[in-house]
Amino acid sequence: MIRTYFVDAFTAEPFKGNPAGVCILDDEISNEKMLKIANEIGFSETAFIKQIKGDHVYSIRYFSPKMEIPLCGHATLASAKIVFEKTHTSTINFITYENLNLTIGRTDSKIIMEFPVYNTVPLTTPQAVLAALGLEGVINSSYSPKNKIILLEIPDTKTLAALHPDFSALLNSYHNINGVLVTAPSIGDSYDYHYRYFWPWAGTDEDPVTGGVQTFLARYWSERLGKKIMHVFQSSQRTGYMTVELNGDKVLIYGEAVIVFEGGLTCD
Repeated sequence: MIRTYFVDAFTAEPFKGNPAGVCILDDEISNEKMLKIANEIGFSETAFIKQIKGDHVYSIRYFSPKMEIPLCGHATLASAKIVFEKTHTSTINFITYENLNLTIGRTDSKIIMEFPVYNTVPLTTPQAVLAALGLEGVINSSYSPKNKIILLEIPDTKTLAALHPDFSALLNSYHNINGVLVTAPSIGDSYDYHYRYFWPWAGTDEDPVTGGVQTFLARYWSERLGKKIMHVFQSSQRTGYMTVELNGDKVLIYGEAVIVFEGGLTCD
């Protein structure tokens, strides 16, 4: 039996934010079994963690229902929430399958994740992508080669929240990417920017709250807003929020999480 948890990440309320599965492994299991478990759970990602040395170092792997994902913010946050609740330590390290060493700390109310920062390059987005999203045009279009994600900036958060993509058309509009992120500057609320992330190529149609995209999105907005610390809102149906801080070649992501289920998964 595999100890399994459901955690709502990037929220302080149950049934908001982004739900992640967290499976704690005592022994290694196959990639095929991890993918089957992720598909069975059905969340955008399920994390599999295993203690590998000392008291505070764990391997971590992430699977969507379709494939293994190199790095995931909300499933890292969810996994950290479980470890902190069960061990009462203040710092842990997760080692990803790409050998990234993620240092995770906590304060009284927030978990702090240290992620790498990646660059974006200019990209002319095909009209078919914009049409599938329901957009007539964008302010800027760029691409994160490391993440294989297209970034589109649009003028306002109202348009962003109202998007209803044609996901079948979106999937066929571009190839060899993981997703499309649409973002807008925030005006009149307590956030600095809003965003939504659509990724039918690699996971679900829309990811409710996405932390991993801050590896390039935080730098993008930092350069435009002239800020190192920014408050962020993801305007999906479930909604979620976080604070990001640029610190050299790292981005610190501050978030909250709520455990909503604890049990055991029988899959022998």
